[in-house]
Amino acid sequence: MNKILSLILLLITLLSFSFTSPVLAADVAQGGAIFSANCASCHLGGRNVVNAAKTLQKEDLEKYDMYSLEKIVSQVTNGKAAMPSFKGRLDAQQIEDVASYVLAQAEKGWN
Repeated sequence: MNKILSLILLLITLLSFSFTSPVLAADVAQGGAIFSANCASCHLGGRNVVNAAKTLQKEDLEKYDMYSLEKIVSQVTNGKAAMPSFKGRLDAQQIEDVASYVLAQAEKGWN
């Protein structure tokens, strides 16, 4: 009986993890606060003051193959071109929260 119960609990646990979206695991509201404090000077309203062609709008993120949590996390963590690395300034959870916020805002058109 214990083996059956253990198997059922294991199955439930595995299923619950397999249906968890990475964006849902992050705190989008917290990501917004972090974005305002660290990113908005260059990316206010989803724009890009350094390179106007590479905005955080959904169309541009897709165009430049950046429309994924993993890609945004990598860019924020490591930096690229004129964008500095935020490794050491933000922890991994904060970076994931910011990336989730960016994706959520891109979906809404930064409105």
